[in-house]
Amino acid sequence: MRISGNWLTAPATQAVFDALDAAGHQGFFVGGCVRNALLGVPVSDIDITSAAPPDIVTATATSAGLKVIPTGIEHGTVTVMSGGIAHEITTFRRDVETNGRHAEVAFSTSLTEDATRRDFTMNALYADRTGKVTDPVGGLQDLEARRLRFIGDPDARISEDYLRILRFFRFHAWYGDAAQGLDMEALAACASAAEGLDDLSAERIGAEMLKLLRAPDPSQAIAAMAQAGILLRVMPGADAKALPILVHLENGHLPDAARRVACLGGDGLKDRWRLSKRDAARVDLLRDLIGADCSIAEVAYRQGEAVAWDVALLRGALFEQPIPPSTAATIKTAIAAEFPLSATDLMPQLQGQALGTKLKECEARWIASGFTLTKSELLE
Repeated sequence: MRISGNWLTAPATQAVFDALDAAGHQGFFVGGCVRNALLGVPVSDIDITSAAPPDIVTATATSAGLKVIPTGIEHGTVTVMSGGIAHEITTFRRDVETNGRHAEVAFSTSLTEDATRRDFTMNALYADRTGKVTDPVGGLQDLEARRLRFIGDPDARISEDYLRILRFFRFHAWYGDAAQGLDMEALAACASAAEGLDDLSAERIGAEMLKLLRAPDPSQAIAAMAQAGILLRVMPGADAKALPILVHLENGHLPDAARRVACLGGDGLKDRWRLSKRDAARVDLLRDLIGADCSIAEVAYRQGEAVAWDVALLRGALFEQPIPPSTAATIKTAIAAEFPLSATDLMPQLQGQALGTKLKECEARWIASGFTLTKSELLE
């Protein structure tokens, strides 16, 4: 079996393989780029592996005129820039010692040994520079069936890095078959090792959960996390019940992690997930507006189209109500509306606090009218 694509045959990428060949080491594409090419979905990151240790990769790439960045050299990884494209090159590895958070690794000369230390079978697919696929652990069959399985013993793989618990749910959401469901042996292993998540950094947990929530439909994975006692461990106070409804209502809207976080609820996520200030503020705004005593028209007028749609979708999901057919027109009208009054229109009769109060009162009447009251009507 072979993979193909412009990303694979690009001269810049082939130049990286030329450099490895010059050092006497065969390079292989590995992981997500191979998996995505086989699935026919876009390839974003190019990961390459070989038996060449980092110093050899650095020397041969530099000799070829390529820029080398030691992004993870202690783990055998360097990034080679070629033609403006980043190529992450990692030496074949084997685990020496693991503690659930990070592994002590040793370099290897065996592709098969490298494959057996990876997480899931569909992520342990390799391809040479021509696209010829090598499958050391049965990943092709699992990928074809959209079946997410750990390599070997799930308990052992999870004990090497507890983040693999969250990665299991994330990869199922993106690549698994919803009709087939989750692998029960893997799910049981995740549930039994859930306490290990407490030892992971907030940044790692937050990044993984946001990737999961950006999947086209994460509702099955999130529901399984809830049933296994994992969701509340990483997202205390969350409730997964409304998420499937939200995903259904989102038809035609891009998946959005912040919107889905607001739907799930949860306490203290800004610190628990190390959310950025922007994401945390957006989640807080959406949660405040869900139950606020204001119409979608007012939300659109004050906050803009994107927030108005978010609130409309969230209210529909959490209150289990359909989105009114008129919502699109309501939002369009609201964002185009311009309040016809200004403070000067009410002066000098009103000043100070009384002026502000009257202006707000008029604006509320104008919004309630569907933005139809004219300046003269408001002044009456």
